[in-house]
Amino acid sequence: MTPDQPEPEPPAERFAAAARDGRPDLAELCLLIGARADPALDGNAADLAQIELDRLAGLLPAGPHTPAAWAQALHRVLGRGHGFHGTPADYRRLESSLLQEVLRRRRGLPILLSVVWIEVARRAGAPVYGVGLPGHFVVGIGEPDGEHVLVDPFGSGRPLSTQDAEALAGGSTAAYAPADPLDIIQRILGNIRVWAAPRPERHAVQLWALDLTLLLPRHPAKLRYERAKLLVTMGDFLGGAAELDAYAEVIGAFDPETAQSLHHQARAARAHLN
Repeated sequence: MTPDQPEPEPPAERFAAAARDGRPDLAELCLLIGARADPALDGNAADLAQIELDRLAGLLPAGPHTPAAWAQALHRVLGRGHGFHGTPADYRRLESSLLQEVLRRRRGLPILLSVVWIEVARRAGAPVYGVGLPGHFVVGIGEPDGEHVLVDPFGSGRPLSTQDAEALAGGSTAAYAPADPLDIIQRILGNIRVWAAPRPERHAVQLWALDLTLLLPRHPAKLRYERAKLLVTMGDFLGGAAELDAYAEVIGAFDPETAQSLHHQARAARAHLN
């Protein structure tokens, strides 16, 4: 950076602005999550990730395709040609939720591999969307209410039969509805929180994942309670108590009993300082 260049905004500030864009960019938001996780994944690393998505899209054949033809082409380029897939071991790694690392390792969680499929297909002109099934994430190609194919990027992009999809969805056809970019981002951040929560040494990761989720235009209000409790667990008793009291004020009008309990928890947190 030259002296006359402005200092870049922190990833969280850029994430907040990108999330509130009228047409949020899925790849950009995923890359900003990676930048928040590791500063080394910001800047040039994020730019290279965008270039790699463009390069992969350029390997797909040109011209119109049926959903099945798009699915075959994506499987041939991403699954067979470049080895993108997932394994059970990938659930144990934070890198599996960071797009820069997924593009480098060609491994990741189902939802991040689906982001790769979505972004590569979108750049190539394919009609594509994400589908959040219970406990899994897949990609739809075609028209959600018309001709379409579901593929599983975690399994190298194999097409899912009707029986496969029904088994993953628990028999609910509502589970096939397209997920918008902010839904996908919230689910990615939720995965990171779940990964981090059981281990005290990962609580800082859980906190920044919570903070990014709270920057989204829509999010569950109960995450404010989760954040308050996490601050107390991490030893920030004053910060946690203040957030418990603030959340109590939010819900007090319709749930006074819970609000009273939250104020009691806040007093207990402050008592740790005595």
